[in-house]
Amino acid sequence: MFIIGELINGMYADIQAAISSRNKLIVQKCALEQVACGASALDVNCGPASKNPLIDMPWLIEAVQEVTDKPLCLDSSKAEVIKAGLKVSKNKTIINSTTADEEKLDVLLPLAKQYNSQLVAITISKKGIPQNKDQRLELAANIVAYCQDNGFPVEDLYLDPILLPVNVAQEQIKGILESIHEFKLLCDPSPKTIVGLSNLSQGIRLRSLINRTFLTMSLAYGLDSAILNPKDNELMDALITAELILNKNIYCDSYLEAYRKK
Repeated sequence: MFIIGELINGMYADIQAAISSRNKLIVQKCALEQVACGASALDVNCGPASKNPLIDMPWLIEAVQEVTDKPLCLDSSKAEVIKAGLKVSKNKTIINSTTADEEKLDVLLPLAKQYNSQLVAITISKKGIPQNKDQRLELAANIVAYCQDNGFPVEDLYLDPILLPVNVAQEQIKGILESIHEFKLLCDPSPKTIVGLSNLSQGIRLRSLINRTFLTMSLAYGLDSAILNPKDNELMDALITAELILNKNIYCDSYLEAYRKK
């Protein structure tokens, strides 16, 4: 699985403080710890408290790039912030994220093409959050068709079925799992699939248990990527073991250690 570390985010107090004081050592430590724990890429988000994200996003990216060449997932709801980050990015990039609305795609798809970036598209529109699998599939199909019509390689597209907290949308979770599988059937080559795993357990006491149970289930439905906390050892052990059971890795008694050394 392509693991995107979620911890370089201004929503966390240590990162917010680092941004405010321009203490890049805190950011770099966070980046290296996530990579050491198995992150394939790093999400970079200034957070809602950022007073000047057009400056903060490039600063974060440059700080991270000093210590790792892992791909960076530029995370912002504002296209101008994404663009400011892309301008200073030397690592491979992923834009996180667009919605299914054409006015959003009209801005972010050209940026992705210009900077040879991959693109995360959330199956949501200005009409709101989809309430069932069919609505998610309709939005996903619209996104895929838009990419095909505008010359963006679908294999560089990540479709996100938008995870909702299980304590408020329990009835939707099974449909989200089914959507992950059916998104892969929309075209050939198929788009990739991704979830923001921590969204599932917002406001829940047993967060790690909820997250790792869903993650192992979603792997069986074909999930390609997740934005998650790679420093959660139980979560990572469950992920590695699920991939082993799905025959994606060769068994040995020390398979956890072997996987982490890859």
